[in-house]
Amino acid sequence: MPPIRPSDLSALHKLLIACGDYASQQPKDSFQVFEKGVDDYVTTVDQLLDQKLLTGMQAIFPEDGIITEENRATVQQFRQDDGPGAVEEHRVLWFVDPIDGTDDFIQGRDHYSVMVGRVVGGVPQAGWIYAPVARHLVWGGPGWGLFEQRDGGEPQVLMPKEPIFDPTQAWSMVIGDKDERRFGDAIAQRFPKVQFVSLGSFGLKVLAVITGQAGLYIYLNGRVKLWDTTGPLALAKAAGLICCDLAGQPIRFTEPDVAPQTLAHHQPIVVGWPSYVEALRSPLNAIAQAIGLPR
Repeated sequence: MPPIRPSDLSALHKLLIACGDYASQQPKDSFQVFEKGVDDYVTTVDQLLDQKLLTGMQAIFPEDGIITEENRATVQQFRQDDGPGAVEEHRVLWFVDPIDGTDDFIQGRDHYSVMVGRVVGGVPQAGWIYAPVARHLVWGGPGWGLFEQRDGGEPQVLMPKEPIFDPTQAWSMVIGDKDERRFGDAIAQRFPKVQFVSLGSFGLKVLAVITGQAGLYIYLNGRVKLWDTTGPLALAKAAGLICCDLAGQPIRFTEPDVAPQTLAHHQPIVVGWPSYVEALRSPLNAIAQAIGLPR
């Protein structure tokens, strides 16, 4: 059952598509790039779309909290009216990433997206990912289902695809560039048949697992934040994937597992089909412990 009204769903889709299409139509020399931190960049397009999404979503969902990546003042809503670590059972928060995969956007590559996640009582309930270069919109959540729209066509049910796990044959794992540099050699030594898949956007990495391009996605470098994760992991749960840390604990979206000032996850993240997680989580945990997780 949809968690929001059909009219609101339609308005949200129009907003996401308009923002994503605006980004995809910008020539590389038409925007400025700023460094927010080490290897962490933002563009004037991120900033513009952040404001458009914030304003548009406040109009659609006036009773809900809207937290966006580039408007730091909105982060205060994460703990608004709560005591330390407390979560209101029916409190609705939206987490918005105007461009997920900014590095890819800056370099003129395809693998970036506009992402939104809806969280109720600290639990991701629904997610949206729009990949503007492919003009591909995906949305859904647990108890609702998964749906997609391609190139403005009619919405269709998105059927997850579980790849067969056979460690004696080639199999694929999604991993980010930083994690591959740190852990890739050790993983490949332990699992000689592994093939690494790398995409820019966190959300598109999760979609690669949902659609069977890979069986597992690991994120270990400790920089991912709630606007990166809530939408994609809601979709992953709807697809029947396991979302856990290296110890097998569920990914949590509240304190103390999320830093309240930055909204960064303290847990390393594993997203995968059950057969892959069952076979690979413990060995990957041992590799991570031996090398050391970034702090």
